Parts: sequence; structure tokens; C-alpha cells
Amino acid sequence: MRRLDNIDLRLLRVFATIVDAGGFADAQIALNLSSSTLSTHLATLERKLGGTLCERGRGGFRLTSFGQSTYEAAKQLFSDIETFEFRVGNSRGQLVGRLRVGIVDGVVTNPKLGLQAAIGTFMAKAEGVFVELALGTPNELERAIAEGEHDVVVGPFSQKTPGVAYVPLHREAHGLYCGRQHPLFDLPSREITRTQIEEAKFSVRGYRHLEDLYRADHPRASASVIHMEAQAMIILSGQFIGFLPCHIGDHWAGQGEMRRLRPELYSFESLHFAALRRSGTNLPLVQGFVDELKRHADMIKMAQASD
Repeated sequence: MRRLDNIDLRLLRVFATIVDAGGFADAQIALNLSSSTLSTHLATLERKLGGTLCERGRGGFRLTSFGQSTYEAAKQLFSDIETFEFRVGNSRGQLVGRLRVGIVDGVVTNPKLGLQAAIGTFMAKAEGVFVELALGTPNELERAIAEGEHDVVVGPFSQKTPGVAYVPLHREAHGLYCGRQHPLFDLPSREITRTQIEEAKFSVRGYRHLEDLYRADHPRASASVIHMEAQAMIILSGQFIGFLPCHIGDHWAGQGEMRRLRPELYSFESLHFAALRRSGTNLPLVQGFVDELKRHADMIKMAQASD
């Protein structure tokens, strides 16, 4: 095997992406490269390493034993490079490395969180940091932080995962909404009864199925969603009612496309946290980002309290 150089490191990253994507099709999208270009890169890497990394064809994509060993070694190499960058940067008083952040969807319009503002302020002080931002459900994000796939995750979590520290950020208000074409839309609020709510088709969040039914005292679900954009879409259809964060639902209500139903009966708040592994509280990169999230959330609270 020839000695590795910079080109080989780039080829290794392409190879690892193909493996992570489960084959060429999804890797093409992730890397924005054609199938023929990926094949050329892979063939070049195999020639340099002196072995076949995978089998590809009608039978699908499958690693050889040599490919599996190479993939595992490459992942370790990438981790070692990040550790090297972190240590060098830390010794110079700089924040460097890769910051892997996971968030629930539907937070970009949340005025109490200001996640994008926190990222902007943090990155202005940490230009050597590479940020990965991924979406997930609360359950997926808690699993990812426990298993070391993310460094920081933000969302309404159970606070039950061992070895994870939870930093409270803010409370997110939720309400029950219907779309403009729904039979309840034009009824006076006092005429909307619990029976009518119970008889309406109800859309729940798949990861909070029973909680949503309990909060609405509803007997059954007629639809299930994972993301808030899907929930907004199904409510806008005019066939379903369902819970939404108020910063999303009120946006549509302001355009006359949704209506909040009996807020005095069907409202709740979910507490959002920044979660990180307890071992990560000693890492300046991770702790620095969490501190920035907390600072922004506190600033927004103070500004709203003074209004």
C-alpha cells in the first residue's frame, strides 16, 4: 500500500460517505457528485490501498472484509484528526473542530429560542468550527446524544437518559388548531363543545401519540405525523384538528388559514432543553455553544418581560 497523502484523505471521506449512505444513490445526493465520478474516486482509492473495498452491482452495495476494516479505520482517522485540531486550537485559545447539533423541527420561527441568532453569535467567535445541523424527533435526538452521534441537541426531552446533562432554555406554548375549511372554523368559541372536539378527526404527533390524546381528551387518532410542517399541512387540509406550537399555528391564524380552538381548555407548554453528554461539559467547544444558547434564551426572556 502506498503512503497516504491529501488526495487519499479526500477519497477516504468519499468512501465513508458512500458507506454511511448505504450505496451510491444516496451518496450522489449527499456529495453532489455523479455516479461515474464516485466510481472513479472509489477505484482510485482501491488502487492506492491495494484491495477491493466493496461489491456493487445488481445485488446491491456490500462491503468486503477489507472494505469494512478500511471504513472503521477511516472513521477513527477522522476522529483523530478532529481531536488533533481541537487540541492545537485549544492550546492557542481558539475554538476549532466539528460541532454536531441536533434540533427538533419547527423551531426556526420560535421567538423564545433564537437558535439561529445563537449560532450566528457563536460562529463569529469560532470561525474554525465546522457545524453539522440535523433534524430529529425528541426520542431520536436523545438516543443520538447518548450514543455520541451529536454533541448538543435541543428539544422537549424526557430528561431520563443516563449520562446526559439537561440545560433548560424556554417553555414553548402549544394550542389546538383547525383549518379554514373545517366545520369548527366559523363557530363562535362558546359554541364549540368538548363533544365536537372529540368527534373531529384528530392528528397526533407519532412520538407523543398518547400525550396528545390525553391533552385533548380525545378517544382516537385519525392521522399521525412526525414533523410540525406535516402537522400544519394536515390541519390546513380542513379535515383534521391537532396541536401545534403557537408560533407556528398563530402565523397561519394571522393569515386567516387556521383558527385556535378553545385556548382556555386546550393549551399546554413544553419545556425545551439543550442536552449534552456529561463528559462534554468539560469540552470548551460544546460547553461554549450551550452557554451561547442559554444566554440568548435568557436575553429573549428578559426583553419580553420588560415589554
